[in-house]
Amino acid sequence: MSTVTSHTAIPSAADIKSAAIRIAPYISRTPVLKSPMFNNLAGGDFYLKCEHLQMTGAFKARGAMNTVLVHREEALKNGLLTHSSGNHGAALSWAAAQIGAKAYVIMPSNAPKAKIASVKYYGGIVTFCESTLEARETTAEQVRQDTGALLIHPYDNYDIIAGQATATYELLQEHPDLSQIFVPVGGGGLLAGAALANSYFGKAKVIGCEPSIADDAFKSFTSGKWIPAKSTNTIADGLKTSLGHKNFPIIHKHVERITLLTEDEIQEGWHTCLETIKQLIEPSAGTGVAAAMREETNGKTGIILCGGNMDVRRFTLL
Repeated sequence: MSTVTSHTAIPSAADIKSAAIRIAPYISRTPVLKSPMFNNLAGGDFYLKCEHLQMTGAFKARGAMNTVLVHREEALKNGLLTHSSGNHGAALSWAAAQIGAKAYVIMPSNAPKAKIASVKYYGGIVTFCESTLEARETTAEQVRQDTGALLIHPYDNYDIIAGQATATYELLQEHPDLSQIFVPVGGGGLLAGAALANSYFGKAKVIGCEPSIADDAFKSFTSGKWIPAKSTNTIADGLKTSLGHKNFPIIHKHVERITLLTEDEIQEGWHTCLETIKQLIEPSAGTGVAAAMREETNGKTGIILCGGNMDVRRFTLL
């Protein structure tokens, strides 16, 4: 077996292709859906990449699996460690289980119950902390010292970015003539990956979609300086994290702009996806749908439905 080297610089086109080949035996090549009803309502020609149907219910499986395979020897020796509100923790737990490794996951105590249950289901060893980035990082460091596990950042990691880029790479393989792609942004792994994949393999304008009450990516993008996220109660719980330092320059260079969505718009996007496309997504994925409904588009437009992990018993409240 040839040695795979961890990325220490922005992934290249070859790196993304290699990641796609590496993870192919494990992840799902998710479908791209088209809905005449949604197209008529939103007034455009839309192609929805269904990462909510991905392994573990979110795009995070791609980056996690790529990173686990790159760090296979270290993972098998002492396990892997991360901090996550849910989707990445579940993805890393699942990916580690594929090779028989342990995964330690630091989670905020107020994380959605469905996401906590998912992490545990896939074998993740959960440690709870307060719902602040400082608490996550402090707790993760303590667990790292206790276990010797390798810390894998949920989004500020080039191996993760290369894996996440494969979602857009697949979308562009099927529809290379996209004019725009709407991509949710929280920590920025998915958006940075999408921006890189598009810069190498497409010609679309990549537009980040972010809650207006969790607008650190928007502020960072417009100011040209990294600005950390503040505590927020957005329903898009997967987009609460601060934009990653490694992701920021990629996004600033290759993303057309970042658009902000109100909580009402995100809820409407969630409802509309369920009603017209018949897909149960999580609110974070509703940002891309909401942006497509609000903004004027030209030509074929892609939307990355980033995930579908939520407490379905709360859906009537959305």
